[in-house]
Amino acid sequence: MAGLNKVTVEDLSVKGKKVLVRVDFNVPLKDGVITNDNRIQAALPTIKKLVENGAKVVLCSHLGKPKNGPEEKFSLKPAADRLAELLPDVKVTFANDDTVVGDNAKAAVAAMGEGEIVVLQNTRFRGAEETKNGEAFAKELADLVDGEVFVMDAFGSAHRAHASTAGVTKFVKETAVGYLMQKEIQYLGNAVEVPVRPFVAILGGAKVADKLNVISNLLEKCDTLIIGGGMAYTFLKAQGGSIGTSLVDDEKIDYCKEMLAKAEKLGKKILLPVDTAVAASFPDPIDTEISVENVKSTEIPADMMGLDIGTETQAIFAEAVKSAKTVVWNGPMGVFENPTLAKGTIAVAKALAETDATTIIGGGDSAAAVMQLGFADKMSHISTGGGASLEYLEGKVLPGVAVIAEK
Repeated sequence: MAGLNKVTVEDLSVKGKKVLVRVDFNVPLKDGVITNDNRIQAALPTIKKLVENGAKVVLCSHLGKPKNGPEEKFSLKPAADRLAELLPDVKVTFANDDTVVGDNAKAAVAAMGEGEIVVLQNTRFRGAEETKNGEAFAKELADLVDGEVFVMDAFGSAHRAHASTAGVTKFVKETAVGYLMQKEIQYLGNAVEVPVRPFVAILGGAKVADKLNVISNLLEKCDTLIIGGGMAYTFLKAQGGSIGTSLVDDEKIDYCKEMLAKAEKLGKKILLPVDTAVAASFPDPIDTEISVENVKSTEIPADMMGLDIGTETQAIFAEAVKSAKTVVWNGPMGVFENPTLAKGTIAVAKALAETDATTIIGGGDSAAAVMQLGFADKMSHISTGGGASLEYLEGKVLPGVAVIAEK
C-alpha cells in the first residue's frame, strides 16, 4: 500500500473534458452557517489544478446524515457558496436537485465552459448512494460528465463503497486520485508500511472495541505502542490493577492480555499510564469545573473514575515521543473537552509539536484536539478521515482507493 502507484491529477490531460470530482465537503454547520471550512480548503489544490488546466469540473459530496431523502438543513449550498468565495475568479454554479442528477444539474453542466465549476446537491439526498440500487445512481453521475474522467479526493469517505466513491468508476474512461488523497495515502501508507524508525504509535479514545484490529496491526509495525484514554483502563485491569469506576470493556480483557503477550513476544514496548487523574464522576456538562487528584493507575479508589493520564505519565509519553522518528497518533488521552481533563492530551500534542519526527494525526478527535490547541501547523500531516484513517492503520484496503487506476 505504501508508495502510491495510482494515477493522480498530475497524470491527466483534462482540457475541455468534463471531470467528476468526489470531494469531502461534509463541513460542520450551525444554523446554515459553516463553522469550519477546513475540508473545503483541503480540496482546493485539486480543484484549482483542474480548473487551471481547462477542465469542466463537477463536484459531488455528502453532508451529514439526512434520514429520509432531501432535508434543507443538509443542503450543500453553503459549501458551494464558500467555494465561490475562495475562488473569486472562477464561475461556481450550485445545481439544486433533490435527485442530485436532475434537470438543474444537467442544464448547468451542458452550459459549462472550460475552467468552470458545478457543485451538485448532497449525494445522500439520493437514498441510493449506499444501497444495492447505487449502480443506477453511479451511472447517472458518470453520464453527467459523459463518462470521461473521475477524480477521487475524499479520503474521509474512501472506506465506504458508495455510488459516488467507488461505484461511479465502472462507468468512466479515466480515474485518478486528487492531491489530498495522494497525501493521505503517502503519509499514512508510508508511516505504517515503511516507517523511519523508531516508530511510535499512540492510541487513545474511549473503547478498546473500536481499535481491536488497529492495536494488533500496529504492534506488528511499530516499536513502541502508547495506550491512553478510556481504553487504557481495560488494559490496566487485564494486568490485575484496580481501576475503580473507570470505563472498562470487560469482554475485551482477554484480548488485552493477548496483546500484552504479543508485544512481549515481538519485543515491542506497550506503554500504559502509571498515574491517572481521577474524579468522583464524569463531568456533566462535559466542560464543567471538576476537581481531580492524581493516583497510581493500578490503585484507583473503588469510588473514583480515571479521566485523564497523570503528570508522571505525561512525562513518560512525551519522552517516548522525543526519541521517535515517526509518530502516528489516534485518539485523545482523556476527556479533552474539559479544560481540567485536557492536560494529558495537551502534553502529548506539545511533545509531537516539539519533535523533529514525522508526525501524523489520524483524524477524528485527535485532529480536533490538535487544531483547538493551536498545534496544527507543527504536525507533518493531519488526516481528514477519522474512520478511513483507522481502517488504513488496520491494514485494510479502502474501496475508494482500490478502484482507482494504477499507473
